[in-house]
Amino acid sequence: MINISLIFVLLYQSISKMELTFYKYQGTGNDFVMIDNRQATFPVTNVKLIESLCDRRFGIGADGLILLENDTQADFKMVYFNSDGNQSTMCGNGGRCIVAFAKKLKIIDNQAAFNAIDGLHHATIAADETVSLQMKNVESINVTPKYVFLDTGSPHHVEMVSDLKNFDVKQNGAEIRYSTLYGKSGSNVNFVEQINENTFAIRTYERGVEDETLSCGTGATAVAIAMKKIGKTDSNDININVQGGNLSVSFTPMDTIFTNVFLKGPAKFIFEGVISI
Repeated sequence: MINISLIFVLLYQSISKMELTFYKYQGTGNDFVMIDNRQATFPVTNVKLIESLCDRRFGIGADGLILLENDTQADFKMVYFNSDGNQSTMCGNGGRCIVAFAKKLKIIDNQAAFNAIDGLHHATIAADETVSLQMKNVESINVTPKYVFLDTGSPHHVEMVSDLKNFDVKQNGAEIRYSTLYGKSGSNVNFVEQINENTFAIRTYERGVEDETLSCGTGATAVAIAMKKIGKTDSNDININVQGGNLSVSFTPMDTIFTNVFLKGPAKFIFEGVISI
């Protein structure tokens, strides 16, 4: 005897599932699930789905998920989600990776203009695939005896430490991120050690990931500007050593503002796949 109910259940399950093509990119170890959402088919409000796709054991695995969408004023739009599934503020390495992704999709050649949550960004791709991304101007910088706080598209606490290699980034970063200093929204936290006049090593605790990541683009940008602001360097072109490689940040400092801020580094395609969601 045919079980009609079972047939309807199986039919519903097959119809309700969607095959999702995704691309994996990384920028100095900061890795992302990239999705071409120009047809607006991705369920952007499904926090649990995004979280599961970023899960390193049961999903694809990534520090975040990025949608490339149509934009009426630029080449494309970037929509960024942290690995906890929630839409977040600007991601510098993600911004560089989406530029490389747009080139792979043949949306751009070697130059791009795209909109993100913090406004319009311009970028170029060099012959060696290094992506140079223009970040937002930085105006408000809070300098204290212990730390510097500034917003480079995302909020960043910058604090110098000794013996960075053995520093407990997760524990100390979480304490600052969840402290009353930054309230409910929290802050990303960067720990810094100076290498030479224009080179700094950093390790970053990222909110939304709630752990240390191998790299953070807005964090590298924040550290470079903070070090210039407090007089640790005279250079306007700073090398930033992250756990996953090397980045550089350049800028033009003025009286109360940093302009022409550029984050430069590699953005690499890893693999492409299809997953049923």
